Amino acid sequence: MNTKSYEEQMQNKPDYEMKMKVRDYELDLQGIVNNANYQHYLEHARHEFLTSKDISFARLHEEGKDLIVSRVEIDYKSSLKSQDKFKVTIHTAKEGHLRLIFYQTIQRIPDYKLIVKAKVIGVALSNGRPVKPESIIDIDKLGVKY
Repeated sequence: MNTKSYEEQMQNKPDYEMKMKVRDYELDLQGIVNNANYQHYLEHARHEFLTSKDISFARLHEEGKDLIVSRVEIDYKSSLKSQDKFKVTIHTAKEGHLRLIFYQTIQRIPDYKLIVKAKVIGVALSNGRPVKPESIIDIDKLGVKY
């Protein structure tokens, strides 16, 4: 079981990072990014990360295998505004036998102010039943820390 804290995980080089830019339609009446859009940013980065490792959700699903999110913990630290540039980082870990953990941050560019930190817990299913993630994907390709 991985016993490292969120902060300890962040000390390592990210397993993946991508840059994005806020679009005007993602703002709320206050002129800041609506809280739900941060989850979209996090998910998009996770999907791009897995795609970069040649892991296809569609192909897995056709085989009766799925990677799903079972829990999301998000700490909102600050807000992004229209046209802000930002990066999303991902650190991966394994917790117990069944959980894959994605520690993620969103940081504004160029000052790298922390906007969001999140812990996303994923599980693997084979024909609807929980299985060890390594039974359906090569988790070593993800850089998973144990």
